[in-house]
Amino acid sequence: MNPMNKAIDLSRVGLRHGGPFGAVVTFGTEIIGEGFHIMPSQRDPTAHAAVMAIREASRYRKTSNLSGCVIHLSCEPCPLCVAAIYYAGIHEVHYAATRKDAINIGFGLNSKSREGLLTIPPDNLEFVQTCEPERTEARAILALSKPPDPKTDPKTETGPVV
Repeated sequence: MNPMNKAIDLSRVGLRHGGPFGAVVTFGTEIIGEGFHIMPSQRDPTAHAAVMAIREASRYRKTSNLSGCVIHLSCEPCPLCVAAIYYAGIHEVHYAATRKDAINIGFGLNSKSREGLLTIPPDNLEFVQTCEPERTEARAILALSKPPDPKTDPKTETGPVV
């Protein structure tokens, strides 16, 4: 299966755990890490799809250095995920939906003061947005999800889902 299609499939799984986000780490043509968003269900503010995939890939390779790997995301990464990608040594990021797609349905950091965090990727990261039909499919999955309300959902006590 195409890594981006796998990331989008994982975003469907993420729907049941608090957020429509999926991620796959590849080394060459091999998928070595997969993850989906489980932050609310695990009450772990770092349990984003990209972080989960990086953790699995690091265990698989028995190192935290994932240079030479590529990460494929159903949605453009948030600042936490960009930091994890950077520190893992991954230099290429492929994504389907944009952060604005996620913000438009209520996910993510949407205040102007925080938006700047999302626009400053480290210089050595290459971001590649996929073309249709992956973006359309990823956006449709985002639209299926309504972000949990931190005021009424006890699983979101850590704040907004990103």
